[in-house]
Amino acid sequence: MDRIGSLIYDEGSERMDIRFGLEEYYGGLHCGTGMEVMLDGKWVPTRIEMNINSKWYLVGVDADSLIGLTVKI
Repeated sequence: MDRIGSLIYDEGSERMDIRFGLEEYYGGLHCGTGMEVMLDGKWVPTRIEMNINSKWYLVGVDADSLIGLTVKI
């Protein structure tokens, strides 16, 4: 069953995470984790990666910031 949430950055783990509710989280994303992101009203398949500058990004997604993006996993 797919779950929809918002991308956040967890400073404690230094990882991106997905927040599903007030106190419910995915538990930390790792490079290569697949998901879908809502872009222009459509779900777009992607995966999360980290570049050589230790910056998280979604493959094929042009976004200044990942924080707050709606994702489905």
